[in-house]
Amino acid sequence: MTVASAPSSRPLYPGRNYRLLTAAAIITGLGTHGALIAAAFAVLQAGGDGGDVGLVAAARTAPLVLFLLIGGAIADRLPRHRVMVAANTLNCLSQAAFAWLVLAGDPKLWQMMLLTALCGTGQAFFNPAAEGMLMSSVSREQASRAFALFRMAMQGATIGGAALGGAMIAAMDPGWVLAIDAVAFAVAGALRAFLDVSHIPPRAPGGGLLADLRDGWQEFVGRPWLWSIVAQFSVVVAAVGAAESVYGPLVARDELGGARPWGFALAAFGAGTLGGALLMMRWKPRRLLLAGTLCVFPLALPSAGLAVPLPVAWLCAVMFVSGVAIEVFGVSWMTAMHQEIPEEKLSRVSAYDWFGSVAMMPVATALAGPVESLVGRSEALWGCAALIVLVTGAVLFVPEVRGLTRAPVTTEVAKAPAPASADAEGSVGRLG
Repeated sequence: MTVASAPSSRPLYPGRNYRLLTAAAIITGLGTHGALIAAAFAVLQAGGDGGDVGLVAAARTAPLVLFLLIGGAIADRLPRHRVMVAANTLNCLSQAAFAWLVLAGDPKLWQMMLLTALCGTGQAFFNPAAEGMLMSSVSREQASRAFALFRMAMQGATIGGAALGGAMIAAMDPGWVLAIDAVAFAVAGALRAFLDVSHIPPRAPGGGLLADLRDGWQEFVGRPWLWSIVAQFSVVVAAVGAAESVYGPLVARDELGGARPWGFALAAFGAGTLGGALLMMRWKPRRLLLAGTLCVFPLALPSAGLAVPLPVAWLCAVMFVSGVAIEVFGVSWMTAMHQEIPEEKLSRVSAYDWFGSVAMMPVATALAGPVESLVGRSEALWGCAALIVLVTGAVLFVPEVRGLTRAPVTTEVAKAPAPASADAEGSVGRLG
């Protein structure tokens, strides 16, 4: 007999693995968000221009797009924590080499592009494995709050990482910030090596990598809400990436006073995501995707703010609002994925999600400089804002996006994973 579970007076979260993964995500978040700023200013310091910044950003995202699907299939075949550790090792080595080149002086553009591409390759294998680890390790009852808390921890690291990164670059060579990121990847990889995945059932032998990819594709295209939102985010992520990875540092340099105020703006975005995660700890919208999609519209605000450009205080305010909004979407999206996608296909479906979402990013960042030269920086930023609004409005016409609802929690469906030991109640793992 199915009996509705009684409301708990305190949130239920997974145990030891959750703590390890949260700590690792915080550490990499602190390093990575500073390093993203450092990479852009390292290019500018070496004599590069906006087009060169865009090429380095594209070099990171191109292998991310190229290897994501393979990474997802491998993560559903091998123990996911081993894939994550291997990816962290590659990230550590590539960032350490990048730091050494910058600190040694006169890094070449091709060298920075190559090392950034290696970092993107590691991320291509890490992301689907981490997503699958997170979603396969919490029960339906735990899911919404656990996702919100995990994302809150990561976004809290964004606040410190962006603010510290901007402050450190203003005070010292960007190479030192890249070196700190390398150390962060090493520490995070060591923590993830201790994850216990014995509660995840072994995968049955499949028909090979291509068969796994086809199976994941069929799962992906068979759900209109899934592929339509991923298509939407292929444009949204490209527009936001061009605005914040390429135009943002240039506006900061020319109009706002340098790296420090841009670091503050990115930290305000992180603070907004922290506030959004706190909101989602309590708010559980019944129509998951409708609530989440409506909160994508504010992502146009930072591009518009940079186009004006707004004073630093107002820019920080719009970054904060967009941070709150994207976190509402993020938790709603992860909850829908956890609810609707079978566990054994999570990493493959997640890979198609990531692939679609970032597919246009290399093109957008590579073309950002030429587009600026052709139409002007302000006009390019207004174009980014308009694209976000248009594609978000279009996806609201998909009935499944408007109609998908949160499933009720019962004792039968809230199937928490069996603990491997007394202090290992479950595990977790996006984006760290």
